[in-house]
Amino acid sequence: MPGSRTRRSLLAATVTTLLAALAVPAAEAVPRPAVAGSLVLVGGGLKADNKAVYGEIIKRAGDSSARIGVLTAASVPASRDPHADDPDRCSNSACNGAYYASLFKQHGAADAQWIPIDLDHIANADSDAVVAQVNSMTGFFFGGGDQYRYITTLLHGDAHTDSKVLAAIRAKLAAGAVIAGSSAGAQIMGGRDMVTGGESYQALRDGSAPGYFDDPTRLGHLPAGGFGFLHSGLLDTHTGAYGREGRALRLASDTGHTRVYGLEENTALVIDRPGTPAETATVKGTQGLTVLDLRRARTRTTTAGWSLSGASYTYLTDGDRYFPQAWQALPAPGKHLLTATTGTPVPANTDVFHSPDNIGGRPYSLLGTAQALVATRTQRTATAHTFETGPRFTVTLTRTTQRRAWVGDSPSGPATIIGLTIAIAPR
Repeated sequence: MPGSRTRRSLLAATVTTLLAALAVPAAEAVPRPAVAGSLVLVGGGLKADNKAVYGEIIKRAGDSSARIGVLTAASVPASRDPHADDPDRCSNSACNGAYYASLFKQHGAADAQWIPIDLDHIANADSDAVVAQVNSMTGFFFGGGDQYRYITTLLHGDAHTDSKVLAAIRAKLAAGAVIAGSSAGAQIMGGRDMVTGGESYQALRDGSAPGYFDDPTRLGHLPAGGFGFLHSGLLDTHTGAYGREGRALRLASDTGHTRVYGLEENTALVIDRPGTPAETATVKGTQGLTVLDLRRARTRTTTAGWSLSGASYTYLTDGDRYFPQAWQALPAPGKHLLTATTGTPVPANTDVFHSPDNIGGRPYSLLGTAQALVATRTQRTATAHTFETGPRFTVTLTRTTQRRAWVGDSPSGPATIIGLTIAIAPR
């Protein structure tokens, strides 16, 4: 199911009435039991032939005995899909559920079933029959779309408490099940301050605010967050492809988070024992994971605009591990240290956050500058700029004494990067 950069806006008045209730942190509204299971979070754009990610989910759900429950309530229901009767054109919760169920079976699951919950069937979230269906599953997959629809269908809005189905899924995770999601299905796994939309430039210029907005460029968030399966960092999706590093840094700074996991497309962040002292993350896929560390970050707002300094930038690739409790990354076995031998200067970058207004813009723009910086021996810093002006923001990456980069067997793949700092300032 292809992703889309266009976010569907919700009625502002409806959301506004819910914000006061949603301001209760999810961690307080939902108890956090000990967790023996795992999360497989994909930044969107999950391709049908991604054997590594589908295989990882199936393996964790029991290999050849895996039974996957597919939830697609983030999609529009059939009643709102003009092509609902056309299997080649439909894009609603039921047909998307069938799509993913078929894929899981093709990749080796013993069974995969759509869990029939969407905006047309909200009552099913408290159905004992659907709870029984959930309890027969060994793993779960949440599809993409609009994460607020998961809030609407699986949580009781005023109290932000679990429906019966979500409570059953939470119990399965605690008992050892795997829960996976892509795009909105990954975003909903986070705790407080779940991002609801926005572009990086507007986020840097204007800051964030609670809610969903008719203006898709405005940075919004829900204070109570999503399901609260992951609390060790703020989540964002399609990070490099859509240039969301800027909005992630601004939202984390505005809301007091010290870590961001920037999930990349067609690539999974696998979290074992989430929420416990033994929580461990592993990257699996063709792209990587951006980790932004704001523990030492400083921000300032002047008449010129908002600025940030002292944040750390890490990029992890296939097989790398990350230990949230220790704030440490470990390259995958078999990768070798990259020596900066080229004298090529870092290329100019005039669209660091891949602006939607720039027809000639390129995805993974900030990553490209970071990769070029660790490869050259002639520069300690590299600067890049936003496409937009008024003000134009300058992003500065700096190599620290801890700077290290590792590469695997594929010379064309991205390098693992540890030891860069990132600063943003208006010019």
